[in-house]
Amino acid sequence: MNQVSNRNIRDEIRDYWSARAETFDNDPGHKIAEGDECRAWTALFLRHLGDARGRRLLDLASGTGEIAMLCHDMGFRVTGLDWAEPMLARARAKAKTAGADITFLEADAEIIPAPSGSQDVIVTRHLVWTLVDPLAAFQEWRRILAPDGMLLIVDGDFVKKSLLSRALTKLFGSSSTHHPHARNWHEDILSQVHFANGARAEAVADLLRRAGFTEVRIDSRLTAIHRAQARQFGWRKSLMRRSEHRYVITARR
Repeated sequence: MNQVSNRNIRDEIRDYWSARAETFDNDPGHKIAEGDECRAWTALFLRHLGDARGRRLLDLASGTGEIAMLCHDMGFRVTGLDWAEPMLARARAKAKTAGADITFLEADAEIIPAPSGSQDVIVTRHLVWTLVDPLAAFQEWRRILAPDGMLLIVDGDFVKKSLLSRALTKLFGSSSTHHPHARNWHEDILSQVHFANGARAEAVADLLRRAGFTEVRIDSRLTAIHRAQARQFGWRKSLMRRSEHRYVITARR
């Protein structure tokens, strides 16, 4: 692994996602489509979090605000946090258009400017695999959760490819929509984060336990979401996504 300062790698991560903000929602799998996909994500969150009941929820790595908007519509009191201001600008615009009362903050998800015990729920989608120091981040997340608070992680191993994925890539080439320069930048960043070899669910769960979380559970039942997204992806990319190691992890403070 390259030896660089935390500041340098974190700045690179922030700049990378800032550069992608303008077209982020154009890439299937980022924006949550109305109808079946929205219902599938809502059902997933209900399965693990139960009814919102007005609980305080922090959406980490909020991006353009898709998960924050979903949770707001479910009845949570939502704060979204992201390190990339261009992402937040789009999230705020969405919330304003929808009349949604969501606060969006610019901050590093590993160093959160929030009081201890100030949130009832923390959710995050596709953040953990990019963390520089996940153990410290998980300890920070536990700090800001209220007693008996819940954490929900949606993530995956986006590095190691399954046999099926490798075969499809060999036959048809990569399905990535990244600009070639952005792709190279992404690979350079990836080599410097903790999960450079892929964020496997059990490894993430083990770090959560080490950070003090309890009732850590892994759920790979994402079929409804994959099925709903298939229309956007087309059969090849949809098949590749289903072959990936994707999961939900829940834990309690």
